[in-house]
Amino acid sequence: MLQIENLTKTYGKFRALDNLNLHIEKGEIFGFVGPNGAGKTTTMRIVCGLLKASGGSVHVDGVDALKRPDDIKRKVGYVPDFFGVYDNLKVMEYMEFYGSMYGMSKRDVDEIADGLLELVNLADKKDVFVDTLSRGMKQRLCVARALIHNPDLLVLDEPNSGLDPRARFEMKEVLKNLGSMGKTIIISSHILPELAEMCTSIGIMEHGQLIVSGKVDEIMSQTHGRAPLHIRAFTPDYENEEEGKQFLSTLLKEQPMVNKVTMTEDEVVVSFSGDEMQAAKLLKNLLDKNVLVSNYYREKEDLESLFLQITGGEQA
Repeated sequence: MLQIENLTKTYGKFRALDNLNLHIEKGEIFGFVGPNGAGKTTTMRIVCGLLKASGGSVHVDGVDALKRPDDIKRKVGYVPDFFGVYDNLKVMEYMEFYGSMYGMSKRDVDEIADGLLELVNLADKKDVFVDTLSRGMKQRLCVARALIHNPDLLVLDEPNSGLDPRARFEMKEVLKNLGSMGKTIIISSHILPELAEMCTSIGIMEHGQLIVSGKVDEIMSQTHGRAPLHIRAFTPDYENEEEGKQFLSTLLKEQPMVNKVTMTEDEVVVSFSGDEMQAAKLLKNLLDKNVLVSNYYREKEDLESLFLQITGGEQA
């Protein structure tokens, strides 16, 4: 559905996109992750025909987005992070206005809009003025508006920005429904756990480059084993507590796959690159050395911890 090759965008000497390559299959829900300024919004705007690229190529369903931006706008629906509304326009009038921009008749718009408003849980708001809606309702209305011309690709830039928990949940359900209908969706978000729940694949950007991209499960499996181990243990062979801690620290550092050992007041945190089998062997080695282990677990790996590992701790 979307093929990006060697995409670049420069502003003077600043390179916002640096030879970006990305391929998204039809029907995927793709999550864009990255720190502020990583290039996510720039990429999205180029894909939507709203910004000119400095180099490279972008194709949406075979159409050249850089050479045929007007055709692309018929294939893509765009939901920006912030969007303006029009005073004194009711919800259905708002939908009719945008439908007319695609050459659609009022009758066609009304027929399609009814279904879209139902999809985004706004069917009972069609005669309500847009500027009286809550922020969450306005965001869902923007999704409905972006779908009015039945685009092949839906692009959403931070759709949950500024929403309360209830509004985020409602937006997430809307996007899940669209995914189940086979729509191809690109979504960027700072709320990483929600991306993990919704997306079939993700891409992590940093400094205008795509650091990693692929199916969520595949990426998690590639990085499996990086999460640290937490160990609470006792060393009965040493009456002196400090000597016991030193023994345990030295013993752990001698074990395979142990990269770093951090001693805290209550536990030992071990940077460990092995898999679950190797973690079990590490535990056995401790027990064989008469180390009494009362707690032994690995941090849960999720999209947020993966992001922090790959970007070195920079916030999305």
